[in-house]
Amino acid sequence: MNFNTNQKINQVTENTLVVGIDIAKHKHYACAIDERGRVLQKSFPFTQSRNGFDAFYEKLLTLLTTHDKSEILVGFEPTGHYWMNLAVYLFEHGIPFIMVNPSHVNKSKELDDNLQTKNDQKDALVIARLIRDGRFSYPRILEGVEAELRNGATLRSKIQEDLNALQNRLIRWLDRFFPEFMSVFKSFGKMAYAVLEKTPLPADILGKSPEELLFLYRQVEGLKSPQLPKAKQLVEAAQSSIGLTEGLTMARIEIATLLSQRKLMQQQLDSLTEQLIELTKQMTDYEYLATVPGIGDVTIVDLLSEIGSFTQYEHPRQLIKLAGLTLRENSSGQHKGQKRISKRGRRKLRSLLFRVMIPLIRHNEAFKQLHEYYTTRTVNPLRKKQSMVVLCGKLLKILHALCKKKVQFDEQLMMKDLYCLVEAA
Repeated sequence: MNFNTNQKINQVTENTLVVGIDIAKHKHYACAIDERGRVLQKSFPFTQSRNGFDAFYEKLLTLLTTHDKSEILVGFEPTGHYWMNLAVYLFEHGIPFIMVNPSHVNKSKELDDNLQTKNDQKDALVIARLIRDGRFSYPRILEGVEAELRNGATLRSKIQEDLNALQNRLIRWLDRFFPEFMSVFKSFGKMAYAVLEKTPLPADILGKSPEELLFLYRQVEGLKSPQLPKAKQLVEAAQSSIGLTEGLTMARIEIATLLSQRKLMQQQLDSLTEQLIELTKQMTDYEYLATVPGIGDVTIVDLLSEIGSFTQYEHPRQLIKLAGLTLRENSSGQHKGQKRISKRGRRKLRSLLFRVMIPLIRHNEAFKQLHEYYTTRTVNPLRKKQSMVVLCGKLLKILHALCKKKVQFDEQLMMKDLYCLVEAA
C-alpha cells in the first residue's frame, strides 16, 4: 500500500499541472495547482456540453504553456453518472484522468480554512490537493463487451426492482379485495397468476365447482395441470371472504392492468437475461467461472458486470477491497475493538457475494465443509455470518486464480487445502 501511494506521489513532479474538478449536472468547476499545492488557476466553471469541454481543453493547454508545464493530471470525484461524458472526452484527447474518493473530499475540506463551508469552487481545490498527495485511484473506461454488460446489468436490475414493486402492488390489491388469497397461495406461481387472470374476485369464484375452476385455469397459456386441492381451498376462501364489495369495476381493470404490466416486464427481463448470458460467453473468464458448482450463468453475468474481467486485477486483495470486505477495527491503548468489514466498496457486489454464498454452502461440498470447519474449530471459532464473510473473500481468490491461471475449478484441490488447515490446527 505504501509503495502504491509513493508511486502515485512520484507522478506529481515540478513539471506536472494538477487539475481538480468538482462534477455537477450542468456546470463543473476546475482548479489548477502545482506540485507544492500552490494555486496556479483559481476555480473556474465550464459547462457539461461539447463547447464547454472544448473550452476546458483550450484552458488546459493555455495553463501548460503559461506555467511551463509538460505533464497534466486531471482528477474528480465520481458524482453519480455526470462524470462519464467528461471522462470519455479526456480519454479521447489523451489526457490521463483519475478519481478521488468522495468521503476523502468531505473529510478534508476543513483543512485549509477550518470551516465546514462546502461549495463547488472549494471542492475543486480540495480535490486537486488530494491528487497531489497521491490520494486517488485509477478508473477504467469500459469498452466492448464489458461496457455492454455493465449497461445491460444495470437495466436488468432496474427491471427487477420494477417487478418487485409491481408484486407489492398486487399484494396490496389482494389485501383489499381478496385477503384470503394468500392463505391459499403462499407464493406467486403459475396457478396463482391464472386465478388472478380468470377469477380475481371472490364473487367470480362463488357458485362454481372446483372442477369448473380448473377448466377455466387450463385456458391460461403455460398452465397445463392446475391443482384440484388449491381449487377447493379457493372455493372455501371465497365463501368466507371479507374483501371489499364496492368499486369492483375499477378493481377488475386495476388487476388486469397489473397482470399485463407484470407479464410484459417478465418477458423483457427474460429476453435481456438471455442476451446478457450470450455476451458473457464471449469473455474468456466465462469458461473458467462456469466450472464452479453452484455458480450459474446469471451469477456470472452479475459478477462480470460489476468486476469486469478478473484478469485485469493483479492480486485478489484488490477484489476484496472492491467489494468492501476488508476488515477494520477501532483500537487504542489497551482497548481492542471488534473487527468488522469496512463496507467501503461496491454494495451490489458485496450483496451478490452473500447471495451466492448461501447455495454454495448448501450444495458445494468444498465450501460446505470449509464453512463447517470455520464455525466449529476449537480455536477462534467464527459465527456463521463471520464465516460467510471469510468465504466470500475465499471465493474471490478462487475465481481470480481460475481466470488468471486459465484452469478449471478443482474441488479435490480445495478439499486438500482444507485438510491442511485441519492438520495445522
